[in-house]
Amino acid sequence: MPDTHASHRPRRRPALLVAAAAVCALVAGALSLPGAQRAEAAPAAFAHPGVTVSKAQLDFTRGKVNAGAQPWKSAYDQLASSRYADLNRTAKPRATVECGSYSNPNNGCTDEREDAIAAYTDALVWYITRDERYARKSIELMDAWSAVIRNHTNSNAPLQTGWAGSSWPKAAEIIQYTYTGTWAGSGRFSTMLRDVYLPQVINGSNSNGNWELSMMEAAVGISVFLEDRTSYDRAMAKFRTRTAAYVYLASDGAVPRTVPSQNLDTTAKIVSYWQGQSTFVTGLTQETCRDFTHTGYGISAISHIAETSRIQGQDLYGTDVGERLRQALGFQSKYQLGEAAPSWLCGGSLDLGLGPVTEVGYNALHNRLGTAMTNTQRLTEQNRPAGSNNLFVAWETLTHGDNPN
Repeated sequence: MPDTHASHRPRRRPALLVAAAAVCALVAGALSLPGAQRAEAAPAAFAHPGVTVSKAQLDFTRGKVNAGAQPWKSAYDQLASSRYADLNRTAKPRATVECGSYSNPNNGCTDEREDAIAAYTDALVWYITRDERYARKSIELMDAWSAVIRNHTNSNAPLQTGWAGSSWPKAAEIIQYTYTGTWAGSGRFSTMLRDVYLPQVINGSNSNGNWELSMMEAAVGISVFLEDRTSYDRAMAKFRTRTAAYVYLASDGAVPRTVPSQNLDTTAKIVSYWQGQSTFVTGLTQETCRDFTHTGYGISAISHIAETSRIQGQDLYGTDVGERLRQALGFQSKYQLGEAAPSWLCGGSLDLGLGPVTEVGYNALHNRLGTAMTNTQRLTEQNRPAGSNNLFVAWETLTHGDNPN
């Protein structure tokens, strides 16, 4: 790259060299971009509401619920009767949220995640019913945290920030762009996202892949709300690299792709990182042999980011991202439905518990694109209405179940 420091004046180069350099740059760029698309593609103008769920999707959902149609009415009833929609909820913010491994210690971790989910839940109730009490409750929860929180600490801080930071912008997008009342604290809430959350997640993680995927989900959603194109581009680039390293496709070669910063430069290192799994088949994920619960976190984050990207104008479902998501859903769903694991897969023993994570990807790939997904469809329909995992996933039968938008 040419030197862009102000203290160095660029030297003039012969026209032929400039042209040759331009051609080389174009070729190098084309070769480095998966799916023949730029990994970085912030829109010229962000769409709002535009984090995981769009206005068109919300309008579809509202129409179905108000008409009493299924499965949306039962999904709404599940949401409305949950603790997250309680108008008597009292926020429990704290200046420092301290989260250790496996929530030990848990100083504000559950409170933060669940207050964020509650803010999103209330925003959904507002949109569907137009009952202003819920919009004001969502604002109350967001304001309570933005007034107090300053930091996340201990070993799980990046993941905690990713989880809570995935829910806050979903709530804020709906309130900021659909509520007809006032939200005087929206600027302070933006400052919270920019100063407390974004710095903790934007640099990614070299831990298990679900960490970085959840962190990038938060970074992408926050970037949309802040209309921060630079952070959006950076998060999307990390997302593309991590997704390719999280879900294996046979076209990747003999071993899975890797994230360069992790220095997984031998087959033995890769096998160890993949939980000791040495046979690689399409749809296997980096955490399949750990357990399906963490695998579900990763799959969910991939689907959420792909959905946000589509709303923002770059549809990744037709790229390797969509293919990896489709294969991961199908592979995991098959075993979650009860098929016995062969001896070559995780030693023949799987720790199931995929969670309510299939609706967004299934809707995009099966309903919109027309791709047959027999196992995923069966599991999705069996689990309806999908509720919340109480971490960062909530109400996706309601928002994305058979939603054509």
